Parts: sequence; structure tokens; C-alpha cells
Amino acid sequence: MDADSKKKAAALAALQYVEDGMTVGVGSGSTVSHFIAALKDRRQRIAGAVSSSEASTRLLKEAGIEVLALNDVGDLPLYVDGADEATRHLALIKGGGAALTREKIVAAASRRFVCIIDDSKLVDVLGRFPLPVEVIPMARSLVARRLAGLGGQPVFRQGTRTDNGNEILDVHNLRISDPSALEAQIGLLPGVVEVGLFARRGADVLLIAGDDGVKTLKR
Repeated sequence: MDADSKKKAAALAALQYVEDGMTVGVGSGSTVSHFIAALKDRRQRIAGAVSSSEASTRLLKEAGIEVLALNDVGDLPLYVDGADEATRHLALIKGGGAALTREKIVAAASRRFVCIIDDSKLVDVLGRFPLPVEVIPMARSLVARRLAGLGGQPVFRQGTRTDNGNEILDVHNLRISDPSALEAQIGLLPGVVEVGLFARRGADVLLIAGDDGVKTLKR
């Protein structure tokens, strides 16, 4: 099974968590695009969706799914999103698509977070994928120096602005043995908007698509 087929399989498996009348939180990325495509057939049975990125908002609207503002709906029963890396303890790295802040907000507002990945994203220790950090533009150099002091190698993601108008530093060569602690530490640096570690609020369900089908890990 090729990578795209695995992504589609994981996305389809997430449909089992979608119930009639739900407002569904929807993440972003290539695996989520398959989920949105599959959700199209249920658009009459759900109340709508809360989107974590402008790109997903466009896909949802094209699928005929009403996009609602988080401020108008309150807590969500379900959030479905992908990840750039995930562990068996359901800690994640996200932000390869630069939507990490909005993704973290929607995840925090959701009672159940279902993460959909293909098996290439499953790792024993986070950090092979560079850790995205969203920063206020004027603080980019300051934050980069602080991240280097933590042992990482921050690289400015040229030509990228987040939906919030901020910039991204991708931190290479971190071996993240305690993701919750590092998430808190980086999050407190002046100028950091958000860090792409989802550990303090990680996934509740991890759907991993491989050659043998979709496996489920739960918190």
C-alpha cells in the first residue's frame, strides 16, 4: 500500500467517531484532506465543522460543509487531525503545515482528539521531524538563540507566514525524551506563540494505517 492509500485508510477509519448532529473539529494537512473528502457524504448529518486552518476551511466549504467559528460553538465533541510524528504514548509533533497554533486551540477545545497517521509517522522518540515553533516576527532571532541554548538547531522557514501572520522556526536535532516538559519550557520563551509539541494535550486515539490495515492506540 502506498503512502497516500495509507493516509486515506486512516482518514476513513476516523469516520467511526463521527456521530449524527456533531460539530466536528477538523485539522489540516494531506491526511486530513482525505477525511474532509470522506466527511462530504455525511455533511447533511453533522452540524458543521470548526477548522484549524484557512486551507482546510476552503476544502470544507468546497465539500458543502458549514464552517463554524469556535467562539460560537464552545467545546467540541471531536477533533480529527494528522501529525508529523507520533509516539505510542500518543505525544505528537505537528506544524509542518504551519497551522500548529490553531490546531492546538481546537484540540484543547475538544473532548476527544483522534489523530490519523500512516505508519511512517510512528516513532519511538520524537525529534526526527524538525520541531516547528511559531514566533512573533520581531522575536525570531531572540527565540532562535534560546532554542539553540536548549541544544537544537533552529532554521527560519523562509517564505512562510502562518494564518496568524507570524513566522516559523524549525528546530532540528532534538531528541525529545520528555515532550511535556519541553513543550512547557519552549512555550514560556518570550516571543513564542506556540510550539508544535502536542504532549500535555496529546491525542486520545491514534489511528495508524499500514500494509496490514489500520491499528488503534488509545490513551
